[in-house]
Amino acid sequence: MNLKNNIAISDSGFVFNPASGESFSVNPIGLEMLNHIRQGQSIEEIVNSIEKDFQVEKSVIERDLHDFIDMMSQYHLIQNEEE
Repeated sequence: MNLKNNIAISDSGFVFNPASGESFSVNPIGLEMLNHIRQGQSIEEIVNSIEKDFQVEKSVIERDLHDFIDMMSQYHLIQNEEE
């Protein structure tokens, strides 16, 4: 899973997809997830980092991350390795 190269993300959590013209806002944890995805980290690495940085239960992070990835896929912001 990778964030598409043309996706623009601001430091404040504003996300822009130039292919569709759509824009989104994410909260600080969503921004952190996006940055980890952009770095090519695995789901396990992302969960561990967020658990450490935000003091949230691992099960909550895992659920939220999977929901976030599903949403990102629906809006065509991420691509799987084979794409």
